[in-house]
Amino acid sequence: MTRPATLSELQAHYGSRYRWLLLMSVMIGTMASIMSSTIVNVAIPDMSRAFTLGQERAQWVSSGFMVAMIASMLTTPWLLSRYGYRRTYVGAMLLLMAGGLVGGLANFYELVLAARVAEGLAAGVVQPIPAIIIMRAFAPHEQGRASSLFGMGVVLAPALGPSVGGVLVDVFGWRSIFFMVVPLCLASVALGRRYVPVSAPGGVATNPDSTLDWRGLLLAAIGTLCLLNGLVELHSGEVSAAWMLLGAAATALLVFVIWQKKMVQRGAEPLMNLALFSHRPFAMGSLVSFIYGAALFGSTYLLPVYMQLGLGLSASLVGTALLPSGLALVATIAVAGRLSNRVGSHVLITLGLALLSLSFALTGLMTLGASLWWLLALVTLGRIGLGFVLPSLNLGALRPLGPELISQGASAINFVRMLGGAIGVSVCAIVLEWRLAAHGDSLAQSSTSAARLTAFHESFFMLAGLCALSMLAAWQLRDAPRRV
Repeated sequence: MTRPATLSELQAHYGSRYRWLLLMSVMIGTMASIMSSTIVNVAIPDMSRAFTLGQERAQWVSSGFMVAMIASMLTTPWLLSRYGYRRTYVGAMLLLMAGGLVGGLANFYELVLAARVAEGLAAGVVQPIPAIIIMRAFAPHEQGRASSLFGMGVVLAPALGPSVGGVLVDVFGWRSIFFMVVPLCLASVALGRRYVPVSAPGGVATNPDSTLDWRGLLLAAIGTLCLLNGLVELHSGEVSAAWMLLGAAATALLVFVIWQKKMVQRGAEPLMNLALFSHRPFAMGSLVSFIYGAALFGSTYLLPVYMQLGLGLSASLVGTALLPSGLALVATIAVAGRLSNRVGSHVLITLGLALLSLSFALTGLMTLGASLWWLLALVTLGRIGLGFVLPSLNLGALRPLGPELISQGASAINFVRMLGGAIGVSVCAIVLEWRLAAHGDSLAQSSTSAARLTAFHESFFMLAGLCALSMLAAWQLRDAPRRV
């Protein structure tokens, strides 16, 4: 008997439970892609010694992945339209697995970097797919529950990845980090071939004549690369080079927008349909997503540095101390997902941002002799805030869109969030260095001081202000409550 392959065949074969099997299948692949983006950081010091790299070249192992991932997110709608869910998803998982194997076996740095870029390309293609599935395969009253289930799985990947990765590096060396994604990729390929349909979004047949907007993709990649490198140069103090790169990024953005409009006028399929932003909830959701990404990734960078170099805590204590907040985040996502069926998205997102802003502001008021338990409580408060935002943000932004725009919308909002995250890390590092210099201190000095603490606190106040500002946009994400 032929195995069911199209969406209608799979739904008929597996019945009402099929949509959950489909979501679980793509969730495993997404966890693998997210884990590959975060876990390699713990291996950079050992990798630097193995290949005799300076800090700047070693850091490209992370930066190359990020640039490739952000750019490839915009190709997901085209890939799904031309090749369907199954070939796109399984192909991306095979590329991710190949990147892991090549990176783990590589004997020179350039091959490691190429493997990381391949992993980034695969991760970018995969990450918008679950949001598309949730919006298309689940009824409105089930979307909150599906988002919370998916969010819990996705949060566990970056929470557990660095801890497991640290053990692997200590025991087996840096190469083991690359091999860690292989079992997850094998599982996702097996599940994908069984449960992911060959159909394009909406259950329609694939369109082999669909063409990719290569010019738009090239402009997006160049703009992203120039922007991130410009921020790196600004952090390094190379002001003239930084402004040249940032100017090139702004130019690429302007040309990208003009080109996308021309594509629509010609009746061609643009890389990013700018009509998305004519929907006010989506436009506001994208703004919130950008700031949310900047605050999330920026604080993920800032908090461990603050706890180690500001408060003088050991790395092992910091890792242990942050674990309860990660568990609180998982629990909150479970609750918030179910609430999103009954409470408007704008209420939950605004509440989450308010808690996140409050946690940053109160962290900025801590003193050197403050209790560690107080800091952990504030970190946990912030993670609870994140838990309220995560399941609701995509739902609030994507629900008002028509079915024909769901794929483009999911791709665009993931692109915006990850771009905000990459910018947030650089901006936090730049602001911290600036305030340290203004207070006459430097992280190169071995001991902490009141001046150093003040510089950290001012950086946290900046994040608090960003989150408070995004609450204005979040309140515009009004949608009708979803009741079971």
